[in-house]
Amino acid sequence: MLAIERRNAILAKLSSNGKVIVSELSEEFNVTEETIRRDLEKLDREGLAKKTYGGAVINQSLNADLPYHVRKRSNVEQKEMIAEKIAQMIHDGDYIMLDSSSTSIYVTKYIKNLKNITLITNSVETLIELADKSDWKVLSTGGALRKGALSLVGASAERMIRSFHVDLAVCSSKGIDMNMGITDSNEKDSEIKRAIFDSATRKILAVDSSKFDKISFVRVGNISDVDVIVTDTKPASRWIDFLEEKNVELIY
Repeated sequence: MLAIERRNAILAKLSSNGKVIVSELSEEFNVTEETIRRDLEKLDREGLAKKTYGGAVINQSLNADLPYHVRKRSNVEQKEMIAEKIAQMIHDGDYIMLDSSSTSIYVTKYIKNLKNITLITNSVETLIELADKSDWKVLSTGGALRKGALSLVGASAERMIRSFHVDLAVCSSKGIDMNMGITDSNEKDSEIKRAIFDSATRKILAVDSSKFDKISFVRVGNISDVDVIVTDTKPASRWIDFLEEKNVELIY
């Protein structure tokens, strides 16, 4: 196993379990404990983990950008619940936009049975997932590939998005807060999300329950900018009242 493959596997374990132990990793990967410590030091320097005595814990910072393959493996049950609810809002012949979030991939899988869909996305994995859909019109935003994210970003991607208008758009975020609104960890991805929402008649924000009352680095927009918030469990009553006041539909 290559060092990068081992570190990715360690990161996946951190994302799933919240912590790892040096001695256990050493035995599992059949390498020395010193090798594992170097792996953890690198993950720590990259802001993805925090070293502790004898191991490491996941970096819970909302400003940390975990690699796509790690995000895809986390909160899978919640993402599938959210994606299934969103899929019920999409119908044959719709024009839609999806961001590059791992939740959007699950949405794609739930709607593959639909016909005559026109879909615009900046997600490389979504493009691959739909490569066999000959009856769909699938458009890539183009743009620069963001390292580790499998997303296309930049001015050219944003221009492409803003040149179209669709029935429905789906984006996710790292946090939603009553005062700060919708926030995300990366500026370039946030610009794409704003463009996607601006280009849609119906704007859907997909966030699991852990994202409520959380603030990340870059502001995407106001909560009132979206039409629907889809989550996995019933939020606190103050959120239900707040969203009703803002005329934002809540689905859980």
